[in-house]
Amino acid sequence: MALYAALVYLPAGEYWTDQPEEVHEPSPGYAEFASQASAAGVMQGGQALSLPEMATTITVAGGKGGDLIITDGPYAEAKEVLGGFFMIEAADLDEATRWAGKIPAAWEGGKVELRPVVPMHT
Repeated sequence: MALYAALVYLPAGEYWTDQPEEVHEPSPGYAEFASQASAAGVMQGGQALSLPEMATTITVAGGKGGDLIITDGPYAEAKEVLGGFFMIEAADLDEATRWAGKIPAAWEGGKVELRPVVPMHT
């Protein structure tokens, strides 16, 4: 089995702006996907992300050990923003693609980017 990150991109103007961050409820389509994927043992996790304006971008000047440069806001301005992610465990890319195609962003004006997760050994 392989692990895939299904990154959910949404149009910048159609984000979770209709609800305060602390009370956000997933839309019925996302809740249905999460329920189905969990029941099938495919979903290994996932979360919605706060608005891009809530981001903090960190860089280090001069390389490791240099001065931290902290900027309010997202790294880049874009027409679409990363709205959340699902971790999908699947036998192969074909199965992961079938599951990613069930995420509402894939047909509601956004996109789903599917990436294999590279294990990090510590």
